[in-house]
Amino acid sequence: METVTHHDRETAYRVSDRGGSGQPLLCVHGSGGNHAVWKSQFRLGDERPVVAVDLSGHGESEDIDADPGYETLSAYADDVLAVAEATDAGVFAGNSMGGAILLHLALERDDFRPEGLVLAGTGAKLAVLDDLLRWLEEDFERALEFLHAPDRFLHDPDEELVEMSREAMREAGREVTYRDFRTSHEFDVRDSVGEIAVPALAIVGENDQLTPPWYHEFLADEMPNADLAVIDDAAHLAMLERPEPFNAVVGDFMDSL
Repeated sequence: METVTHHDRETAYRVSDRGGSGQPLLCVHGSGGNHAVWKSQFRLGDERPVVAVDLSGHGESEDIDADPGYETLSAYADDVLAVAEATDAGVFAGNSMGGAILLHLALERDDFRPEGLVLAGTGAKLAVLDDLLRWLEEDFERALEFLHAPDRFLHDPDEELVEMSREAMREAGREVTYRDFRTSHEFDVRDSVGEIAVPALAIVGENDQLTPPWYHEFLADEMPNADLAVIDDAAHLAMLERPEPFNAVVGDFMDSL
């Protein structure tokens, strides 16, 4: 892992660079995750450097003292900008809360000038069930069980992938994971997302019950230069569950930029 220091903290990230000359791709994980959720996208490294960040408080990155909501979202946006500057990233992929961070950056940060955005398993609004928020506060293991049931994080939960995801969330811890989901719950840019003119790809697993296909149809309809891609036999973590078709559509999108 490499690190960059900014705002008095260190943010960790992993780079796969096999000599490709394409614009570097920076991947941003979702709530309670870490860079490893993008492990299969490192296969795209033959064409371009691929970077995956650990947001503050996740993986190997130092934590922040921030309230859930806008303050946390802004701090995570700082993480992404710092890693982007360190790696010359020009194309960005975000899953779930990671997609919200990218939308936030595109709308609010003048120094964020991406060549393209990949918005995977995300939306302009990310409402979280009241029961899930309560379990994240009071019964963390029950929350993990809910999230790893079929058609939530994964369509057909593979034992190895489930354990990898559970371990990442346990490592982040209840407090950080709750902060993430509460931040996602408060995110809502439905009235302004149409202002984002950068080329974008909204990509969703057809069975995703957490951020269903219509969330992505909304993005594709509202954003003037956005297209929609649906991954068969996948749910919320389509990039992990169905990496081959996911990488194919992302590769085609990046080649078109």
